Amino acid sequence: MPTFKKKCPVPFNQQPLNEYLELKKRLLFSWSTSNIKYYIHTISKVFLFSFIFLGFIFIIIFFKLINIYKILLLDFIAIDIIFSLTFFRLYLGWSYIIKRLLSATIFYEESGWYDGQLWIKTANNLTRDRLVGLYQVLPFINRLKYTCIIFCINFILHYYLYYIL
Repeated sequence: MPTFKKKCPVPFNQQPLNEYLELKKRLLFSWSTSNIKYYIHTISKVFLFSFIFLGFIFIIIFFKLINIYKILLLDFIAIDIIFSLTFFRLYLGWSYIIKRLLSATIFYEESGWYDGQLWIKTANNLTRDRLVGLYQVLPFINRLKYTCIIFCINFILHYYLYYIL
């Protein structure tokens, strides 16, 4: 396989920039690319809705078994787990995209699992992909990483408080 080609041999949907644009269109991933004010506002709305919805479910199930403080802590623990897993999934999706954008070589499959090829990006493609990766995707990854860490710390704190009470 020649090192440089005029045309990219990678199928359209496996090119890193097209994968980035496709992932950016998906509902869950597009929400994570919004500005910070909308991002925090959306997290707050989803957190409040989840807190009320799961709170009613836990009150119905555990009302006679445990006191109300433990039910509230159990509600917080469940929300922390759901949010941590969601943000971890977002982090994994974006980290896959940035790995492909920053890489100088791209592994792709032409028609099936048995015919994988390796393509070395041209200088123009490499520069374009790295700029997109560093200036558009990396801020999303950092934001998701910090948000996931916050919910994991909340989980540990709520779990600890649950067993103290």
